[in-house]
Amino acid sequence: MTAKYRIHGGPMSLFTRKLEAAFLFYGADFEHAPPTPEIAARADTHQIPILVTPENWAIADTTPLMELLDGRFPGRRMFPEGPLGVLVHVVEDYLDEWIARVMVHWRWHYPDSADFAAQRIGEAGSGDPEIVKKWGPRACRATGTESKHQQKMAEDEYERLLATADSQLADTRYLMGDRPTAVDCMFLGGLRAHTYNDPDPKKVVSKYKRVVAWCEDSADRWDGNGELAPFPESTAFARHILSEMPTTYQPFILGAAAAAAAGQKAFEAEIYGETVSYLTRPYPDFSRGLVRDRIQRLTAAERREVHDWLTHVELADCFA
Repeated sequence: MTAKYRIHGGPMSLFTRKLEAAFLFYGADFEHAPPTPEIAARADTHQIPILVTPENWAIADTTPLMELLDGRFPGRRMFPEGPLGVLVHVVEDYLDEWIARVMVHWRWHYPDSADFAAQRIGEAGSGDPEIVKKWGPRACRATGTESKHQQKMAEDEYERLLATADSQLADTRYLMGDRPTAVDCMFLGGLRAHTYNDPDPKKVVSKYKRVVAWCEDSADRWDGNGELAPFPESTAFARHILSEMPTTYQPFILGAAAAAAAGQKAFEAEIYGETVSYLTRPYPDFSRGLVRDRIQRLTAAERREVHDWLTHVELADCFA
């Protein structure tokens, strides 16, 4: 067996940096490696990152990967057990499936950021910079940030997240309490790959000094101790996200599920007072299904508790 885990990905990749953050929290021995056609074929995906385990398994998809690793590092789980694990998973899913579109918009709709990103992606061996730049606007259309209104709303949405995170970090070491979770991995991945990396969003992030210090250094210095805020109260950061989800994430994710079931190539959802078109992808509904699977693994009493909570936060249609 190989001595280490290997993360095949790239430093400009949100999900590569998400998995990297998780490995730092697990305290596991890992190394970075570039993606290769051979590794992609073994994992049966063109997406990154791909993790090669010490058993020489090649596996993709960061959220299920963290569930695998939670079993190997149970004292440092990124998804806690019980109802609190569902709450963490719901918040992480919002960041994964909704806020990720903000990263795509900021990178490819701003010329300086597009040039910066395309050049560095090219230098990493992932394609000609000019071809990479042509891909960017297509990704923005697919993820619903083509109109100026949606672009402005996406940026405002992310800045609200930054402000709430900055305030939260004055009270707790991490966003869900005094130990990290998958939510911290995802938020750090976005900062390190995109918004505190690309020149245009970095101007915005730089205003939030606690977030900057956490991203640059302090987040990685976890000693393995600390508790999470309890279910269902959680933290102000989590409550902020839960308050945003019913009018943004929920219509998007339900539209994606219906379109995938009907075999439609695209679908529309009402977001911020506008009808927005999205490319139908199977993954958003698959990702929602991971949360529902987690709920099904609970005891009957815990499932009732979670169902009552989902009804209270107006997300029962998504997950119950």
